[in-house]
Amino acid sequence: METDQQAEAVHRTGVPTYIVESVVALLVVLLGVVVITGSWKLGSGWTSDGPGAGYFPFYIGVILCLAGIGILVQGLLGKSKNHEIFVDSVQLRRVLSMLLPALVYVLAVQFIGLYVGSALYIALFMIVLGKYSPLKSVLVALGVVTLFFFMFEVWFKVPLFKGMLDPLRFLGY
Repeated sequence: METDQQAEAVHRTGVPTYIVESVVALLVVLLGVVVITGSWKLGSGWTSDGPGAGYFPFYIGVILCLAGIGILVQGLLGKSKNHEIFVDSVQLRRVLSMLLPALVYVLAVQFIGLYVGSALYIALFMIVLGKYSPLKSVLVALGVVTLFFFMFEVWFKVPLFKGMLDPLRFLGY
């Protein structure tokens, strides 16, 4: 007799976890190679007055490479590979519904700044994903951004990024 979870796991399709682990391990090895290459250019040896600028980063890169290779071997050749599906289409859609708006927000901040970008992000996120009313969403977004504006710009005198277009220039901050 199968339980509901086992039956659900049988019907899930996607990439097995050990494949994802192996790809991440390869990326860790690649990062290690980049660190080793950069530290070699800086001078990873011992100089007359001590270790060169790349001495410690070189060994960090070596450790990254060794760890990545170990994980890769374990993932591909290990006795107990994890054959469970890493993420199915429903889970991936949930993750992307959070990730894609966040990426758009990060790009938008470059042009319209943290305050305007954050207000739009909060309001649209509440409306689209939270299913809140547009009025409530806009009021909450404006309230949060106004609080942060006063906290950083007025009280702490710490200016936050206004964006290339600087849409709040008229405020004098």
